[in-house]
Amino acid sequence: MPLRGGSTGVATMSGKSAVLATDLSTASESMIESETGLNCLGRIGVDRIHLVTVVPSNVHSGMPGMGFEKRRKQALRRYSSTVEDAGFDVETHVVRGTPHRRINGIAGSVNADLIMVGSRGKSPLENRVIGSTARNLARTAVVPLLVDRIERAVDQPETVRRHLFKRTLFATDFSENAERAFRSFEYLRHATEEVTLVHVESPKDDTGGDADPQDRLDDLADRLDELELDARTEIRRGDPADEILAAEAEHDPSTLLLGSRGRSRLRRLLLGSVSEEVVARATGNVFLVPPPRSA
Repeated sequence: MPLRGGSTGVATMSGKSAVLATDLSTASESMIESETGLNCLGRIGVDRIHLVTVVPSNVHSGMPGMGFEKRRKQALRRYSSTVEDAGFDVETHVVRGTPHRRINGIAGSVNADLIMVGSRGKSPLENRVIGSTARNLARTAVVPLLVDRIERAVDQPETVRRHLFKRTLFATDFSENAERAFRSFEYLRHATEEVTLVHVESPKDDTGGDADPQDRLDDLADRLDELELDARTEIRRGDPADEILAAEAEHDPSTLLLGSRGRSRLRRLLLGSVSEEVVARATGNVFLVPPPRSA
């Protein structure tokens, strides 16, 4: 369908905090030093950033060849300076344990509004904060999770998408948590220009008794129009994760937005396993919005 609506304004909001998880790898550095990415965080209202690095319990600073203590201090000083120069307040946290558990713990203790982690990378510690931990966070995070895709298999990796939210693809099963994810546009709109709304129907889906999916997508597009966001709609049929990723390949968004652990008649669309699969296989960034803690 043709694009609807106009271009977004540039008004900003304030008062949000973000946890940026780093394993001190080159790939992680590219995420933190992305000027465009930091600007996008500022546009959605983030003004405080907590830099978190997790040291696995089985790694010690005195291990041969690690030189970790010195490297950690140098990296964190450099990262802090970069983020401060971009206009954010910064706090650093060095903790020991299982990466995704400690990242979630820090996010909870500082009341963070979102967690940001790179999607691929490998540190000398074999601490894959960029990679498998992103998938674990997709399953367990209790605040919105932004997975920033980093180039693979290159010596000097860069972020795959410079703009975090400029072109957003929102996948919905019309569940309560999908609606919760959709409401993120209230602040994402300050960094977004166009949106693709996608619903996936399974061959086994019985739509009897419910409103027509196209009508429901059109209603969402009308709500985005009120936020001055361009929107197109699309209904696909097949396996949810496969079709969401196929839509990403076709539309080339900056970020996929979806709810995690949503509920629908299919008991599949946007469930945890689907969101984890999207995180693992997506080409670009993924923004997951979980249900409330009590859900």
